[in-house]
Amino acid sequence: MRKALLLVILVLLVALPVAAQEELPDFIAESHTECEVDLTGQTITINHFGDISASYAFITQPLLVGLADAIAFYNARGGICGAEIAQSNRDTAGDPAQTQAAYDDFSTRADKPDLIVLYSSTDSELLRDQLAEDEIPVLISAGSVEGLYGETGEPGWIFATNPLYVDQLGSFCDFAAANPEMYPEPVIGYISWPGAFGEAAFQAETVAYCQSVGVEVLETRELFLPTATDITTNVQNLVDSGANILYTNSLASGPALVAKTIVDLGYEDDVQLAGVNWAIDTSVALLGQRTLGSDGLPSTDGLVASLPFRWYSERSEPGIALILEQAAANDRGLTLQNVSYILGWGLVDQYKEIYTRAVNEVGSLEAVDGAVILSVIENIDYSPLGLFDFVYEEGMRSVAGNRLAVLKYLNADMTGPATSAEDALLVDTPDGGKLFVPLLVPLTEFAPAPDLRPGMVEMEMEE
Repeated sequence: MRKALLLVILVLLVALPVAAQEELPDFIAESHTECEVDLTGQTITINHFGDISASYAFITQPLLVGLADAIAFYNARGGICGAEIAQSNRDTAGDPAQTQAAYDDFSTRADKPDLIVLYSSTDSELLRDQLAEDEIPVLISAGSVEGLYGETGEPGWIFATNPLYVDQLGSFCDFAAANPEMYPEPVIGYISWPGAFGEAAFQAETVAYCQSVGVEVLETRELFLPTATDITTNVQNLVDSGANILYTNSLASGPALVAKTIVDLGYEDDVQLAGVNWAIDTSVALLGQRTLGSDGLPSTDGLVASLPFRWYSERSEPGIALILEQAAANDRGLTLQNVSYILGWGLVDQYKEIYTRAVNEVGSLEAVDGAVILSVIENIDYSPLGLFDFVYEEGMRSVAGNRLAVLKYLNADMTGPATSAEDALLVDTPDGGKLFVPLLVPLTEFAPAPDLRPGMVEMEMEE
């Protein structure tokens, strides 16, 4: 009898933690592949490194917060098939030498990562060949042609969860050509940061595609450093050359500085601002408030950019509703509710699906390696939290789904965009100031961006 009682107690001790765990919301549980292997007692680590203290800090620091919140949420609900989710990261401060050192550290560990997360196009270009040699797949939000396909156009081990930046510029050209009431005679002047990220969208293939749909792109681009405070000459050069649209592949302070300069030069009514998905981030919407236009609204009001994922304003989407709920529960303010906070949640959900499929395929976590993860990602068709479609067409290393949206600011009635400062909603800030509340308004539905990889442009132009 005593032995039987002891067995009952042991069963209860084992069962109690499982019973005490919270349940995943149905929309998440029903979307995931069912676990066939119990990984209780094991750990799956999200290894990531990049700039979290220099130019990209506005973007990457909220990523760390999003990862932390999502990891805590999923671990409280069983982790990944019972395995606890952890993270390991390293700040490279945007220095390629530190990026290389970080990679040397991660790739030579006894428990070499099966999958790594990177932040920037520069890092992807630096490590592309090494990752292939070491057979370590990478997930990244950035998407330069060289980082994903190299000089030969060969698909590598790096997968972007945004459309390629060249494809995003192609999407904008399609939009500009289809909306002559907004862009009567569109002429794009490219203005951005130097380097792999900032120059990523300005490629001969993209220029040719835009020309084919009736959108001129000036041959000369203007580049400025992330530390720049005065780009008057850069903007003036493009306007003098005929640009009535300025397109930027920068983030945070970059688009905000371009917007400020347009206002300062008195070109609000003549020149419009556009950019890649980072140009429409919360950080831009906040930094843009340092300069107000003639209508009293922030200089970044009206900025059009790619929005290849669901956004905070789409509260009816269950994934967004969950993220907003958790952001409030964890006291994450407006400055943290940006692109990367959303992507942090998406990444954790992606890891759960990727590793579940990988372990189901090979039978144990120990048997999972980079080659197995590569195969899973190449063949996946999944929507993490319903935020975007995580799927790669044959040979592609970036997702295709994209849409355009405009950055606006909420009106006082909270029914839509403000038309001027007079009807705008202003909220108090801790320092006693006032803040306009940013609002992203989708302009198009999700659709495949044009595929502007080298060698594919001709087919897109024929279509």
